[in-house]
Amino acid sequence: MAKNGILLQMKNITKRFGKVTALSNVNLEVEQGEVHALVGENGAGKSTLMNVLSGIYPYGSYEGEIVYDGEICKFSDIKHSEAKGIVIIHQELALVPFLSIAENLFLGNEITAGSSKNVVDWSKTYQRAKELLNMVGLHEDPRTLIKDIGVGKQQLVEIAKAISKNCRLLILDEPTASLNETDSKALLDLIAKFRDQGMTSIIISHKLNEISYIANSITVIRDGSTIETLDNSNHDVSEDRIIQGMVGRALTDRFPKRDTKPSDEVLMEIKNWTVYHPLNRERKVCDNVNIEIKKGEVVGLSGLMGAGRTELAKSVFGKSYGVNISGQIFINGKEVHLNSVQDGINNGVAYVTEDRKGDGLLLSSPISINTTLARLEKVSNHNILDKDKEVIVAEDYRKQLRTKCSSVYQNVGNLSGGNQQKVLLAKWMFADPDILILDEPTRGIDVGAKYEIYCIINELVAKGKAVLMISSELPEILGMCDRIYVMNEGKIVAQMPKSEASQESIMSAILRSSAKK
Repeated sequence: MAKNGILLQMKNITKRFGKVTALSNVNLEVEQGEVHALVGENGAGKSTLMNVLSGIYPYGSYEGEIVYDGEICKFSDIKHSEAKGIVIIHQELALVPFLSIAENLFLGNEITAGSSKNVVDWSKTYQRAKELLNMVGLHEDPRTLIKDIGVGKQQLVEIAKAISKNCRLLILDEPTASLNETDSKALLDLIAKFRDQGMTSIIISHKLNEISYIANSITVIRDGSTIETLDNSNHDVSEDRIIQGMVGRALTDRFPKRDTKPSDEVLMEIKNWTVYHPLNRERKVCDNVNIEIKKGEVVGLSGLMGAGRTELAKSVFGKSYGVNISGQIFINGKEVHLNSVQDGINNGVAYVTEDRKGDGLLLSSPISINTTLARLEKVSNHNILDKDKEVIVAEDYRKQLRTKCSSVYQNVGNLSGGNQQKVLLAKWMFADPDILILDEPTRGIDVGAKYEIYCIINELVAKGKAVLMISSELPEILGMCDRIYVMNEGKIVAQMPKSEASQESIMSAILRSSAKK
């Protein structure tokens, strides 16, 4: 047991990347058996600090001292820290798509048969995998391949993988970013259960209501420095108080007011849209869906994880998901056939994916290349790319979105998750679409940056463009959308104007439709 109940002390941690100082004399103290939250704006240094702690940035690459369980630690790599009982779950998923859930859970830590260390005991592996999946509330066959489950379910696999190890300090970087509110609360309650059993956790999250709910202590980091640590043992620290520490001022309104009203003119209509699962061709993932979006309107698409929202969006955007797709799409009253992503772009449709790492960005390429990728012809002369024009465009969007980076020549993979999201949004804004489908557009983004993105959405619809917003955060749906469709098990089960919408009415619509089964 650590002296005086303190499990971890990080003292005067300074970390530099070339001339950029990411962390400057940061101090963190975590007590045994607590949930300690780490909050701050995108690029504040939260993930960098945890990478120092877990050995991803090894001893010698930073200044300062780590004292864990009363012992000075000089971790050389992540295996070194795991051997001490420190396990980190990263914001970006680290699973092997063509291996099964069970194989991913025990990758590098296989359950072997008897005295042989080279033969996997598959019976015990699947049995233990099932137990772990039940713990995190994921009801999937352990033999299912990772590529065949959604991002939200993959996050649960990551958490199950972490708790399978004998960890005393669990670090969770945006663990609920891919989950809806119901599943998020179940996960937070699971973390609380671990806490009651003596496990210590550090949680990074931009969902401040969750921080208030789960954390015992809250440390605020701003611009690479420690600002303050708040005592939340009574769970009475308000979201506004946390925001004040993060941004240095009060944020009076989370959702900017929209002065313009939607037109009566329908810009996009989706009629009788049916999509089948690409692997299980008898399973409908979208069942006779009908949606219309008017000019100057933000339409919300709400539903639980697995409702079919992302599948709908991807299938509409150039049939990039699903098989045996039927139905019609009308833009400005004229039927269009979007048989490829290029067809979608050419017809003024853009899709900001929920999976920025897998589908949205080239992580090993600079911001400048990623920003112009969807419409290269706009920065080309006679099919020859104008690199100067590309850089000017990227710099313009960097300023508009306040993307934190050393320059637009920086590789996207080296940005924080929230700043990667801004580059993804810039990519599709540059495509200048009339209809923008946003799939979890503010996932992993701090409150200040969310506000900036909300303002940009308002600017787009003020110009007569239309936005279809998919979000698992009900306050975001309610705060930003003019009209809301509720989706459950592949079907649209309700439609309501903003004036009639509430968290209760949305959840009631989902529950009523499920009860009819």
